[in-house]
Amino acid sequence: MTKSHSDKFVSSVQDFAFSQEGSTMILRCLGYGLLVLALFDVVEMLVPPNFMNPAWEFQTIGALVERVPVPLIGLAFVFYGEMNSRKRWEFPVLKVLSWLALVMGVVYILSIPLGVINAARLQRQSSTQINILSKQQINRAEQVKKQIDLATPEQIDNLLKRQGRSLELEPEKLKQRLLGEVSQAKQKIKSQAKATESSRGLNLLKKAVKWNLGAVVAGILCINIWKGTDWARMN
Repeated sequence: MTKSHSDKFVSSVQDFAFSQEGSTMILRCLGYGLLVLALFDVVEMLVPPNFMNPAWEFQTIGALVERVPVPLIGLAFVFYGEMNSRKRWEFPVLKVLSWLALVMGVVYILSIPLGVINAARLQRQSSTQINILSKQQINRAEQVKKQIDLATPEQIDNLLKRQGRSLELEPEKLKQRLLGEVSQAKQKIKSQAKATESSRGLNLLKKAVKWNLGAVVAGILCINIWKGTDWARMN
């Protein structure tokens, strides 16, 4: 290899190294920016806190799982290239971020049983609310039924006249029709309550499965990041 060829080769290697260093700096800057944005999201989700509220806890866990790709990508970009071309201020920051990855992993893993418990509590609360509402509606229908049972033909006729309607059937037949409509209304209330409870339960189950599995994946990834950045904790 001639001297000119050797110089060209060295120059090409240097250019490649400089371009790689520039790309690495861009990725790291992007990583720090993503981590700051993720911090803003966490503050927004946790302030004001409402612990012991199963709905707030369940939704907060879900929001943390939904937004976990941002800090994971941020950590990957920040740790890219390990110790090459690092500024002095980055060394303590990298150590903190490495331990933060472990904390995040533990938090996600510990959130799984909390998510299961809150999902069960929300299901019970939803069922109770639906049952109370349906019972109230059925009680009102029962009161209407009693009023119809006790009503005389004259009272039914007067009621229809006040509504601007005429007595198209015999009072007794009309009473039986009204009683039948009340019975149908009661059955409709019961069927709607069951359908609503089933629909809410299914939606809650899908969210619980999605967010709990997401918490498992997020926890494992964060712990793996911590394991893979032992070099940052040694400096």
